[in-house]
Amino acid sequence: MSSTRIRALDVIRGFALCGITVANVKPIAHRGSVFESAGTVLGPPGDGVPWLHLLVDQRFYPIFAVLFGVGFELLLRSAAGARRVLVRRLLALLVIGLVHLTLLWPGDVLTAYALFGLVVLVPASWLPRAGAAVLCAVLIVAALGLGTGFHLLIPGLLLLGSVLARCGVVDRLEGAVRVPSLLLAGFVVLAAPFAWLQVAGEGYAYPIAGLLIAGAYGCGLLLLLGTPVRGVLTAALAPLGRMALTNYLATTVLVLAISLLVPGSDGWGTGTVLAIAGSVLVLEWGWSTLWLRWFRQGPLEWGWRWVTWWRRPPLRVDRAAGGGAARPSAGETVHGLVPGPGGRVERAR
Repeated sequence: MSSTRIRALDVIRGFALCGITVANVKPIAHRGSVFESAGTVLGPPGDGVPWLHLLVDQRFYPIFAVLFGVGFELLLRSAAGARRVLVRRLLALLVIGLVHLTLLWPGDVLTAYALFGLVVLVPASWLPRAGAAVLCAVLIVAALGLGTGFHLLIPGLLLLGSVLARCGVVDRLEGAVRVPSLLLAGFVVLAAPFAWLQVAGEGYAYPIAGLLIAGAYGCGLLLLLGTPVRGVLTAALAPLGRMALTNYLATTVLVLAISLLVPGSDGWGTGTVLAIAGSVLVLEWGWSTLWLRWFRQGPLEWGWRWVTWWRRPPLRVDRAAGGGAARPSAGETVHGLVPGPGGRVERAR
């Protein structure tokens, strides 16, 4: 896989992290689960405008889940004995998630990723591609039929990412225009009526609208990456995406600290939530950008990789001759919250 496509995944992941941060501010501040507070993440009833809820509430977690599945498949096909490595990686993520869930915030999603990864992704890796695709469709349709909770959608979305990678979709990201354009149009057209039904109070429409809008976001961002704004998007979002695990957990700590300084989180309005999320993201972008000048991965990503491969990976980057830009070594890939292959995929030198 080319470095350009890896950067595209980093950008998409960073974009998803931005949306998740906005959605998580209030649930973190009052120690609630984001999955139990649909429609309240941006402010109290009547505050702001309804379309903000349509654009943010659970619209970014699906992107994260699909990217996790993509990374799982990339690692699976990258090394001998990959399933054993993946199980170790998922168990390590489970420990991280349980600590986060128990000590900091009950809305943690890492635990669910790890558990469903072990229960669904690992067994499904033995299925043929067509079988995995059918199972993916069944899981997503069943989740949409059973309820509105995002956790029910996680298994199908993880498997969707794996299937997309197995079908070579990720390998064709670079320069893709026609298919993302058609998908974007389709997602927008289909999302409109379900978004309207969500506003009208139809609970079944909420997760459907969420998936369709998430798909529109992903396709729209891919199209933008084929335009002159690619450099700006990469500079703004890729550092966040490369350190997604570190930043996801840091967001919890930062928002909890802010909630002590700015009490009354239940009454925070849309402006306050957006200001807090923006401040957190700017801070995280700053330290991610500085950190990645000198180190290959974020600190938690590095520790996670150590456990995954059961050997200590290098942390500091090689420096180009003459003090130029930092160079990752061969085989270095950073996938943030998704597994990173150890050996066949390289980041740009």
